[in-house]
Amino acid sequence: MNLFEMLLQTTQRNPEQTALIFRDKPISYGQLLGAVSGVAKGFKELGVEKGDRVAILLPNVPQFVMAYYACQALGAIAVPANPLLKPDELRYIYNDAGVKLAVTIPLLADVLRAVKPQVASLQHLLMAGGEAPDFLPFDALWQQQAPVPTPPEFNPREHPAVFLYTSGTTGFPKGCMLSHRNLIANCESCVPVLEMSPQDNFLTVLPLFHAFAGTVCMHLSIYVGCSSTLLERFSPDGALEAIEKHRCTIFPAVPTMFAAILHFPLPREYDLSSLRVCVSGGAPMPVAVMEAFEKRFNVVILEGDGPTECSPVTAVNPLKGVRKPGSIGLPIPGVEMKIFDDNDIEVPVGELGEIVVRGENVMLGYYNQPEATAEAMRSGWYHTGDIGKVDEDGYFYIVDRKKDMIIVGGLNVYPREVEEVLHTHPAVAEAAVVGEYDELRGEEPVAYVVLKPGAEATEREIIRYCRERLANFKVPRRVIFRESLPKSATGKILKRLLRKELEQEQGASAG
Repeated sequence: MNLFEMLLQTTQRNPEQTALIFRDKPISYGQLLGAVSGVAKGFKELGVEKGDRVAILLPNVPQFVMAYYACQALGAIAVPANPLLKPDELRYIYNDAGVKLAVTIPLLADVLRAVKPQVASLQHLLMAGGEAPDFLPFDALWQQQAPVPTPPEFNPREHPAVFLYTSGTTGFPKGCMLSHRNLIANCESCVPVLEMSPQDNFLTVLPLFHAFAGTVCMHLSIYVGCSSTLLERFSPDGALEAIEKHRCTIFPAVPTMFAAILHFPLPREYDLSSLRVCVSGGAPMPVAVMEAFEKRFNVVILEGDGPTECSPVTAVNPLKGVRKPGSIGLPIPGVEMKIFDDNDIEVPVGELGEIVVRGENVMLGYYNQPEATAEAMRSGWYHTGDIGKVDEDGYFYIVDRKKDMIIVGGLNVYPREVEEVLHTHPAVAEAAVVGEYDELRGEEPVAYVVLKPGAEATEREIIRYCRERLANFKVPRRVIFRESLPKSATGKILKRLLRKELEQEQGASAG
């Protein structure tokens, strides 16, 4: 089965079921299939064929789902990207992927105009939600009548559905190729874990261009035949209002979103009785934030994890049974996980090593990057780059990213351990710990801290608090207070920008 056939089967089961809710308006599966068929007809008339790449530069709007699934109907490959990327960043991605067509919104028209002349493969620009010179009207495609397309022949295990470009923290971004089977296998594994049914309704505020929302909020909802409520941007009161109004049952988010809701002074109380589970992923969930959120809103947060390269879900705490705060839980059905040392040998229970993954959810590879693919997939396992451990019950723990580890006088300091302590301080809303060069010890930890509204704390107080709870070499040498921390579109704290800031500061003082 391919992704378009998945949509077709769901629609045939219940065409009147609500697929999407956008700006309070429901779109049924029958309407969605009709829209996807119209877009596929339009794309085909513009020359899109099996294997062609189509750029999707859209926020969380129904046109995102339409364009994505129209690609699947033609055997084309979707190339979603973050709408906040600059022209040079998009130019690299679009040239690397060789995109033939791009869809965007009026706000980003100038961005694509700047990109197009330097992307030789890019033939057509389409505008969703408005009109603009040099753009063809996307909305006319989904509004037209068209027969349900028949996808061309291809092997869903080998044919890519999407290229997802990784964040590029180690150089230029790489195009992660996920097949139809990768994505559907991940959906199959998630259904029993979340005990899903067609009565469920996701709050989709995570960006759909990202692997987490793409699979969990878009593909999974279509696989099950439930609903997805789309929000174009995140705000604490906006998210809670949408849950209340549309009776959402599942709220997938990143830890910074849960923290923002927890610390934001809400204008009123919200009825969240429909919400049966929250899912946290994308970054480590501070235990203090999880416990405070669950207590305040009386809802369970299941922490899980998984990299883009694994479609992306690999592990999650069980809905029923033992949940272990601070753990990413158990491998989901069909996924194997182990802890390897630097020689790719499995380490004993409780010892630290690199988390590796094997299963039908693991990517085909990186587009046009055989060496990077071979390095990531050595020994037949995908190497995540996460330092972690597994306990005697099979629960996995991420201690930190390999690249985030700080080495102080030859001793390893894992920033997450320090951040967990900082999050227990009553005045701290958010914290990030990075390494700063030190001539004597190699590196020293530095903490960036955002205080809760109305709270006060001094650098000396925070350092003393840490010293009472951590070995001396783990204690931040200094604390830098901020109004906010730099974040990606998915809410991940961008530590590389904090490290760069420290490097520039040191360079200036040395000069």
